[in-house]
Amino acid sequence: MYRKTVLPNGVRVVSERVDHVRSVSLGIWVRCGSRYETEAVSGISHFIEHMLFKGTERRSALEIASAIESVGGMMNAYTGKELTSFYVKVPDYSLEPALDVLADMFLYSRFDEGDIAREKAVVEQEINLLEDTPDDYIHDFCEARFWKGHRLALPVLGRREVVKNFTRDEIRDFFRSHYGGENIVIAASGNLDHDHLVKMCEGTFGTLGDSIEKGSGGALPVINHQVAVLEKDLEQVHMIVAVPAPSTTAPNRYHAVILNTLLGGSMSSRLFQEIREKRGLAYAVHSFWAPYLEAGMFGVYAGTGVKEAREVLGLILAELKRMAEVPVTDRELTNAKELVKGNYLLSMENTDTRMSRLARSEIYFGRHLSEEEILRGVDMVKAEDLQALAREIFSFDLMTVAAIGPLCEREFFLDVMRP
Repeated sequence: MYRKTVLPNGVRVVSERVDHVRSVSLGIWVRCGSRYETEAVSGISHFIEHMLFKGTERRSALEIASAIESVGGMMNAYTGKELTSFYVKVPDYSLEPALDVLADMFLYSRFDEGDIAREKAVVEQEINLLEDTPDDYIHDFCEARFWKGHRLALPVLGRREVVKNFTRDEIRDFFRSHYGGENIVIAASGNLDHDHLVKMCEGTFGTLGDSIEKGSGGALPVINHQVAVLEKDLEQVHMIVAVPAPSTTAPNRYHAVILNTLLGGSMSSRLFQEIREKRGLAYAVHSFWAPYLEAGMFGVYAGTGVKEAREVLGLILAELKRMAEVPVTDRELTNAKELVKGNYLLSMENTDTRMSRLARSEIYFGRHLSEEEILRGVDMVKAEDLQALAREIFSFDLMTVAAIGPLCEREFFLDVMRP
């Protein structure tokens, strides 16, 4: 039931009809985020996300929220390093007014000076909250070192000293340069008619101009071995071990998914079982794969006590080494594949997830990735594929270790990391 239409101005409309639901999830996706900024305007994409909710020529901020909530719907947005999304979920009979609200926000936001001043204070509090949440902030801290010298290192929220100096002209100029034409995907999933959706989009987004910036990948990042420690008076040490990984569209992306599942992506994973269940050294330990346009990062996070930190890091490094040297068993591989496929199929019962996948597939691949294609990609992964990927990426020479906590010096980690 997948359909795609490209409007004359380059805006892409993709949808998927799901007959058995009474909802529609609708999102306006922009190929823009912190990696398309510069140091001088770091955080401006996230700031624009906030500003689009602050009022238009037709609606106040309250009227924007009420228009969706009064029909029982929900509305939200988020900004990442490469994408920004504004989305709603409403009953199927409210699709037209919901699209009208999103279009109004997107096309006619006022960017009022008073709202800008107030929102600067709100974003500053958001930055403060992040820095006060070490298990979240460790990711920003690590990425800034791991991607150093590349725009992927820029924080999504920006920096206080930059955000507080944003001007209305800077905000509007950045919006006009990035939020238009080929950079826009309108995605919808649920009980809807594609042709009717396209007709509505033509009447709203059809007038939107093209973007000056097309969101190209840019230069490849250069990854270097390093250790970074932020000393902070905390009860725990929060650490990430990070290495280079496949990109979003890399041929071996399914290998990365399975490798992550085996290593630390579930309660039955090696790291969770070894560090938490068998030894009781940490409450939180998991791995993750963060892919982007031309590169990716594979990481392992752990939050543990100061006395246990050295042992936990040693166990993580030992497991990375074992993954590269010893093939996984047939049973492990089968269980990991079934977990990935099962999670995928269950997630597809949610129209929000289906809408998100439609948009991401269009932005990164320029086409729809069918359910069959994805499941087949998972099934084709072999044990030797995982070992080859592990040998390639689990290298001391390309490893970044970042930690936040009551630590005295970086030698704490360097001793453990010496091969």
